[in-house]
Parts: sequence; structure tokens; C-alpha cells
Amino acid sequence: MRKFTILSACGTGVATSTVAANKCKTLLKERGIPQVDIIECKATEIVAKADIIHPDCIIHTAEIPVQKLKGIKTFRALQFITGIGAEQLADEIAEYLKTLA
Repeated sequence: MRKFTILSACGTGVATSTVAANKCKTLLKERGIPQVDIIECKATEIVAKADIIHPDCIIHTAEIPVQKLKGIKTFRALQFITGIGAEQLADEIAEYLKTLA
């Protein structure tokens, strides 16, 4: 399977994006997707970063301008912070990424 790139965004690009990224990476590995690069950024940087990096998808814990992301699949990732629903969200992300492989 190929390596996937995910952008992880939060309000400051420091705290919750890191927690979400780490949890996402761990859960995706458990689902047979071991090669994932997750790049963290601020929500305000998401459009510019997406234009440069061309991620396979975006996870976010803050509001982002989805309509400006040119069709990139996004997942609201608060579940990775709270733990409630994290497994189901990881399933959804894994299923999506497997369609791109």
C-alpha cells in the first residue's frame, strides 16, 4: 500500500492537531494503513498548506473553510481528542484512504 499524506489542523497548530494526528496514525496502523505522514498546521493555514502539499485528506478540530479546499475530503476529528467515536472515525478514514490506494 502506498504512503498517504494527511493534514491535521487546529486553532493554533500545536495542541489538539498533535493529539489528533497521533491518535489517527495509531488507529490507521491498526487498520492496515501503516504508512501515513501527518502534517500539522493552524486552521488559518489550511488552504495554503493544502495547495502546496496536496494531502489525501484533512482532519481538523477547528472550523476550516471546506468550500475553499478544492474537493479534498475532510473529517472533523474531535473524536480523536475525546476518545468518544474515535474507532468509528478511524474506520471511516481508513475506508476512504483504501479507495485511493
